[in-house]
Amino acid sequence: MSLFERHKILETRAPLLAVGILVTISIGGLVEIVPLYTIKSTIEPVEGVRPYTPLELAGRNLYLREGCYNCHSQMVRPFRDEVERYGHYSLAAESMYDHPFQWGSKRTGPDLARVGGKYSNEWHVAHLIDPRSVVPESIMPPYAFLAEHELRFEDPAAHLEANVAVRVPYTDEMIANARADLVVQANPEGDHEGLLERYPKAVVGDFDGDPARLTEMDAMVAYLQILGQMVDFKGIETQDILQ
Repeated sequence: MSLFERHKILETRAPLLAVGILVTISIGGLVEIVPLYTIKSTIEPVEGVRPYTPLELAGRNLYLREGCYNCHSQMVRPFRDEVERYGHYSLAAESMYDHPFQWGSKRTGPDLARVGGKYSNEWHVAHLIDPRSVVPESIMPPYAFLAEHELRFEDPAAHLEANVAVRVPYTDEMIANARADLVVQANPEGDHEGLLERYPKAVVGDFDGDPARLTEMDAMVAYLQILGQMVDFKGIETQDILQ
């Protein structure tokens, strides 16, 4: 009996075919699932990645509230043209504390994974207030109201605790100092030593041009300025991507 005839027996007998499908799916499922129980995490840790400061976290909440993800991704893909335009390709570990993460390919506006430090605080404020004042061809709507609205983040400690529930490693010290850290990061005259010990590389100082008020603009700019800044990519090889 030829192989074709043997296969025909399987195809013409529904119960036998169903058993064959079940066995195949079971083997495939075990091959995919079992290895996950042998490793602690599917994400390789990267030095420098840390949880967001309370102010950065508040800014990220605003970023989601305003639907910025509808036009901007935060994912530099490992292709030559993207690496040359935006910088080092995105690492999974960079988004390990993002709920939800902002990966994707939506590019109505440019990718923002490496926007931190690329422009000044003043540029970001001007861009958010009137996008076409700095990028004439922009189709982005204005967000001037962010500078007018005081930041409402009533219980930052509780917000950090909620993130702990989804395995974001905020410590008891971070939670206890959440309110103070929220305020001091946007205060150019504040004592930033404790904040920077808890959150290395946090950008501190006045963000919205009005140090007397803590606004939604402060939070949004603080969030944008940390994107892509936690990891030191100078020691990470990208030559293979560019060849």
